[in-house]
Amino acid sequence: MTVRKNARRIAVTGVALLAVLATAACGGSDSGSSDGADWTQTGPITYVQGKDTSGYVQPAIDEWNKLYPDQKVTFAELSDSADEQRAAMIENATTNGAKGYDVLSVDVVWTAEFAGNQYIQELPKDQFPTDGYLKPAVDSGTYFDKLYAFPATSDGAMMYYRTDLLEQAGIAEPPKTWDEVVAACDAVKKLPGQASINCWGGQFQKYEGLTCNIAEFINSAGGTFITADGKPDVNSDAAMSGVNQMVDWFDDGTIPKAAQTWQEEESRNAFQSGNLVFLRNWPYVYTLANKDDGSSEVNGKFAVAQLPGKDGVGVSTLGGHNMGVTTTAKNLGTAKEFIKWWNSAENQKAHTIVSSQAPTIEGLYSDEELVKQFPYMPVLRASLANAEPRPKAVEYGDVTLAIQDATYNAIQGNSTPKAVFDRLQTDLEGLLK
Repeated sequence: MTVRKNARRIAVTGVALLAVLATAACGGSDSGSSDGADWTQTGPITYVQGKDTSGYVQPAIDEWNKLYPDQKVTFAELSDSADEQRAAMIENATTNGAKGYDVLSVDVVWTAEFAGNQYIQELPKDQFPTDGYLKPAVDSGTYFDKLYAFPATSDGAMMYYRTDLLEQAGIAEPPKTWDEVVAACDAVKKLPGQASINCWGGQFQKYEGLTCNIAEFINSAGGTFITADGKPDVNSDAAMSGVNQMVDWFDDGTIPKAAQTWQEEESRNAFQSGNLVFLRNWPYVYTLANKDDGSSEVNGKFAVAQLPGKDGVGVSTLGGHNMGVTTTAKNLGTAKEFIKWWNSAENQKAHTIVSSQAPTIEGLYSDEELVKQFPYMPVLRASLANAEPRPKAVEYGDVTLAIQDATYNAIQGNSTPKAVFDRLQTDLEGLLK
């Protein structure tokens, strides 16, 4: 099914709903938010996101523009670099909206920064209902119990594992604990020709992926970066249990030393070429590793499960993007209805089919068509159910760099994990004041 056909199908099936939404937007019944913002004003807006690698965005916007020519949406496509996207959005905010941005696709880790610095404005909850949307995704757009960004796409990590090798080793179920991972790898290494296969892969280069991976080790051990009342807790006994597990796996070879240079693609290629038993990665790997064009050595030989943890199933880091409205936007009524339309069940399903990005509407994870095309959907849903966001911090850029520095020093053995994370605790206390 082509992108344009998907978009056309969405437009047809959603016309009745859109007519209702448009009536509400153009009428005078909607009240403004508590800060006096007028959420009834309609007119042209600009939607901003990173590079559209799916080819879905512009055709879908074209359908909106056909239906509402007096509320035209212009697509401002940024680079594929998250850092460059963030910089462009901040420049718009700090130049009083000079770039003309209205609706932003906001990475889930930017919510606190963008809300705290008033780059995006609070969304009135009564006009942006989130019933039926994944709770962790809704929480990711929330700052101090106020909704600032509407859940658009989600993402959760999964454990890819070699079904053929585990079966040969007599292991019937994928491991749920870290100890079971090691035991499974030991059994696989005893198989003929598998003595040199590596056990566990992930993303351990010093970049955002390392923050995600260490967060999963810490959270899966019962620890946390920041407590519910906003205080750092990275050197607690529970947190250090997770940190030590990662470090120990590097020390004993469960994770190969080469993985200290891996990002998503390097780790995918290691698994796809048959050099790993287990891989921690995002859902996009599934389709690529299952290709039958000769590019994958594990086609038909793997499955997915939730991440393992210390005493049972582990905790994924939450990924994804939400949609926020800039504080300089004028036509808030159009911005509101465009966001709601874009994230309707019909549109999210079509977007998922084209791009493989995880939806935020809970019911879509049991949609027969989607599950048939993406068999991992039930596992991903379970992963997202208990996923944890990265620290909500206005100075998130500095926070994640501090976490990466500490973690990388620990896995490289430059200092003891406890000493490194004691320093990180002090650094975070300063950053989060």
